[in-house]
Amino acid sequence: MSYVERGGETGQRADAHDAEGAGARPGDGGFSPQLIALDVDGTIVDYDNRLSERQRSVLRAAAEAGHHLVIATGRSAPGALETANRLELTAGYVVASNGAVILRLDPELEHGWEVVRAETFDPSDALDRMVEVLPTALYMVENAQLQRYANGEFPTDELADMDSMEIVPFEELKRHEATRIVLREPNGTTEEFQESVERIGLHGVSYAVGWSNWLDIAPEGVNKAHGLSWVMEQLGVDHADTIGAGDGLNDLEMLGWASYSIAMGQARDAVKDAATVVADPIEDDGLATALEARLGL
Repeated sequence: MSYVERGGETGQRADAHDAEGAGARPGDGGFSPQLIALDVDGTIVDYDNRLSERQRSVLRAAAEAGHHLVIATGRSAPGALETANRLELTAGYVVASNGAVILRLDPELEHGWEVVRAETFDPSDALDRMVEVLPTALYMVENAQLQRYANGEFPTDELADMDSMEIVPFEELKRHEATRIVLREPNGTTEEFQESVERIGLHGVSYAVGWSNWLDIAPEGVNKAHGLSWVMEQLGVDHADTIGAGDGLNDLEMLGWASYSIAMGQARDAVKDAATVVADPIEDDGLATALEARLGL
């Protein structure tokens, strides 16, 4: 694994409304800005990428109160930035590709953002193992320059900025140093897919199984918590002032890392068991309710 830098325990489950407030408002003597790490799909937006006005207004209120909102997602940079733009975030950090890529937001930059950290690995061994078990699946690799290559067209709307993705033969995917690999199997049941992933026997990488026959592969030891630890140091935030919220298996490390963690109500039991509190589901704006309670918004 390599990286480049540029530019510069499980809690107990409880209802979100039982949480104690954290960080008084600016101007109060006890104000401590919180680093609020937020998964995107199923946490900020629903699974059709819809952002409710209540979620948006509460997240904007948290940012305007002086807290650090940090998008922490399995999405690649374009998809992560799309969410940051919808929340009008113009400064701070975004953790993309499950921690392998970190962006810094700054309105003074030409495009408003830059890649400040990208961790890569040789994807060839993992790709060979995966294609042996799932020969008809779709595969995509992304490099440190945010260029993406795939062996076929992914289902519409499953990847942001799909126009920028180059379709290449499978063997060419193995020639690129990757920040992540995405595997998407459009056929078969979730149970069959999980059995296939177990048969692959991946080693020397980090991986997370998604909701819809989706597998994210990252450099070994790289996950959302890994990226967020680096961001925490850059922001000068104490670990006691960290909050994490998510709904997927790729959020487990983040929820375990955060001082205070929120699992969404529709999450699997393993995710709920890793969190301090369990919020209402995404369709009921559970994140908004949990943050209002925790931050006293």
